[in-house]
Amino acid sequence: MPLKPKFAVLATLLALSSSALATTYPVTLTDSDGKQITLQQEPQRVVLQDGRDILTLALLDRDDPFHRLVAWNNLLKKSDAPTWELMEKKWPAAKKIIDMGFSDKGEVNLESVVAEHPDLMIAQLRSKPSLVQGGVLDKMKQLGIPVLFIDTFEHPVEDTPKSVTALGIALNRESEAKAYTDFYQQHYQAIVTKTRDVKPQPQVFIEAKAGLGGLESCCFTHAHVGWGAMVEAVGAKNIGSNLLPGATGDISLEKVIAMKPDVYIVSGSQWASKSNAAVPFGYNVTQAQVDKAFDNMKQRPGFAEVSAIKNDRFYGLYHNFYNHPYNIVGLEYLAKFIYPQQFTQLDPANTWKEIVTRFTKVPLGEGVLGAQAPVK
Repeated sequence: MPLKPKFAVLATLLALSSSALATTYPVTLTDSDGKQITLQQEPQRVVLQDGRDILTLALLDRDDPFHRLVAWNNLLKKSDAPTWELMEKKWPAAKKIIDMGFSDKGEVNLESVVAEHPDLMIAQLRSKPSLVQGGVLDKMKQLGIPVLFIDTFEHPVEDTPKSVTALGIALNRESEAKAYTDFYQQHYQAIVTKTRDVKPQPQVFIEAKAGLGGLESCCFTHAHVGWGAMVEAVGAKNIGSNLLPGATGDISLEKVIAMKPDVYIVSGSQWASKSNAAVPFGYNVTQAQVDKAFDNMKQRPGFAEVSAIKNDRFYGLYHNFYNHPYNIVGLEYLAKFIYPQQFTQLDPANTWKEIVTRFTKVPLGEGVLGAQAPVK
């Protein structure tokens, strides 16, 4: 008999601890645009402006990240078909969700979206100007549909955990959100602890989407956003930050050569483009395919004159990490590439595997997410 009250107390404590991480509606939260958003009840009919954020929902709605979606812009299908194929095989109903499209000018099939009676739109902060220009935000406001901005691009390291936390509150998945953000912060701090005292800071040039338009084009990069922000977040100097007048842009190969980078990194993916000569990182890719693409890239006119290429400090990684909820894996690859002596034991591929298997139910594929170019 004396055990009974103890069990009752334990049950009460467990109930309190779980309810502490349950959202009580109505709830007001601050999004990545600094705006306060009030949700009267748990959203059940969601529009996803950037389809890559289905991988954020996979951290939260683990059994089925698509179950709330009524419309989305299926960017995965365009930028990373192997991942999309894995997900649609696991959740075949996803193929029936309206692909609303979303152009750089904010053009979207708004009528089809509104017809689905959404109760929340999730959008990337970088898309806000296009959403304003296309009249989408005004239409959502007229209809009383909240728009929640998240960010994994403009301030990737600061805003990714914040965005996951905000979505966890919005979707009543706070405990799932906290589990991932705790993991994220632990892995990031492990990087910073080893890099913050390294002097001088390595100079890094990162060529985003290298080879997408063919091997003749060079050299598109990021400043203080995306890849540039991630390079800076691991304590290195991002060459693009000093040279670009805006957030992103092209720098001539001659200028890159003159800057004498210590490390040269390309980002690549399996884009559905006839001109694509990028290093094909992602699922269903072999190391031999990656090595061949690296070798082809080395043959670009003048490329061998880059100091980092001469010194075998040429690397590449999966492009979508620049705007991705699992960008902690991209940060680990950057750390390993830029500071090889400090991170001999670091295994970013294992971190990716742990995220997918521990925090989601997305099938784990086989492939290559990052590598050093072959050294000869």
